[in-house]
Amino acid sequence: MITNSYDNSKPLIEPSKFYQKGQIADKCIVTFSYKVVDYVKQNYNLVVETKVGSANGDILIYSFTKNEEKILFYMSPIGSNVAGTMLDEISYVTGATKFIFFGSCGILTEDCYNKIIVPTKAYRDEGFSYHYLEASDYIDIKNAKYLIDILERKNIAYISGKTWTTDAIYRETINNVNKRKADGCICVEMEAAGLEAICNYRNLDLFIFFVSGDILYKKEWEKGSGEKNKQQNAFDIALMLTKEI
Repeated sequence: MITNSYDNSKPLIEPSKFYQKGQIADKCIVTFSYKVVDYVKQNYNLVVETKVGSANGDILIYSFTKNEEKILFYMSPIGSNVAGTMLDEISYVTGATKFIFFGSCGILTEDCYNKIIVPTKAYRDEGFSYHYLEASDYIDIKNAKYLIDILERKNIAYISGKTWTTDAIYRETINNVNKRKADGCICVEMEAAGLEAICNYRNLDLFIFFVSGDILYKKEWEKGSGEKNKQQNAFDIALMLTKEI
């Protein structure tokens, strides 16, 4: 069973089997949206530093300079498995140890609407995290409090609480939504549990937050609105965070 997957013996393969170890910069901003990539390209002088790849194609790792500091930037695939694996490889080839992730999420409570959402714990309804951490219902997001403190100092409206990380968007059934809401989850997404697990395993720092997307707290699903502007604003917040972490 997936809950028996964790094993701390030596892995057969590591990123070192495929890549040269690098040391480019320590901080990295990560988006899941090509629209954010277009926005950053329009506003910053992006330089392609390196890449990681798979049969699906290459992921380019960019850099730009802000306040005389080099910041890394890339667009992640969606889902814990590929997002976590790419983070592992990108940390190896760039030397980055601090990763700021942001993306949209489905919201399970009206209180999340149009706020920055900071997950404090992630329900592990995915498979990736069980290979990097012993089985449990939730994984703590260790830097949540640190992130919340920054948002409060900057007077940025936010809400914090449990998130539901799932592999299967089309299995967010009525019963499962109700279970997660009853357990205190305020949103649903596909990466937080896996990213926190791999960062714990590799001794990296994850700073993760979301913007409100699809609405799941009503009787019928509703598509979120204004996501482009929310995502661009989220990048600006992520950039601000690079000065604070």
